[in-house]
Amino acid sequence: MTTLHAVHSDAGFARETLKPPSFLGACGLVVRRNLLHIRRMPELLLDVTIQPVMFVLLFAFVFGGSIAVPGAEGGYREFLIPGIMAQTMIFSSFIVAIGLVNDLQKGFVDRLKALPIARSSILVGRSLSSLIHSSIGITIMAITGLAIGWRMREGFFNAVLAFALFLLVGFAMIWIGILVGSMFDSVEAVNGFMFTTMFPVTFLANTFVPTEGMPDWLQFVAEWNPVSALTQAARELWGNGPEAPATAAYQLQHPVPFTIMWALLITAIIAPLALRAFRRRSRD
Repeated sequence: MTTLHAVHSDAGFARETLKPPSFLGACGLVVRRNLLHIRRMPELLLDVTIQPVMFVLLFAFVFGGSIAVPGAEGGYREFLIPGIMAQTMIFSSFIVAIGLVNDLQKGFVDRLKALPIARSSILVGRSLSSLIHSSIGITIMAITGLAIGWRMREGFFNAVLAFALFLLVGFAMIWIGILVGSMFDSVEAVNGFMFTTMFPVTFLANTFVPTEGMPDWLQFVAEWNPVSALTQAARELWGNGPEAPATAAYQLQHPVPFTIMWALLITAIIAPLALRAFRRRSRD
């Protein structure tokens, strides 16, 4: 992670000195290390390959025939894909939290701290590799969706904007993962906490079914769930579902700006807490 440079002394002989890598170079090396780890342990990709595809096929073919979505041109299958993608991006916080706990437990963070690099490069590298990891899942789901009849019907710009929203929310979720990974001491504790918090959040939304059929109190919760804003934004940008009715929550009538607002708000609140928790944990 350092660069060798020859320095000529007054005695006339050359000696080699070490030049620390730049901030971007250090981030890139951490990203490369994490991606190599995935390549050597392909099972780490199961959560963004097999699991999302399994969800798509189960909901599309097992439950799809029983769920009607009025106003959706492509039926339930097109309605489903944005919801599965939203769930995958929310679950990206799992990946960061578990990876960070492993790095802290195995001493990888301590080894990096001993090197002449910025400590923030550890978190930036972890974040970038997590986004790449989640993007693999989104890509595989898009391919699966295209195979079962899902289409993007609103033009190239809107299609790209929807994918950008997923990445923006994924970036916000990374900070939640860093905070949780810095707070807990074991992978088991992280799994237990994240499963009991993130899993309900993705189901108490419009990810898999329309909110109109829910009880009034549950419909209110689901429609103001940030996951619902992201899912509705993708559906409208891709033409996969009807626009929200006038009786729906205000954020569902304007899902794109609300998705951006939620992502920025989560980042602004959680990022400082995550950085403080990581510094405190890495000093232990």
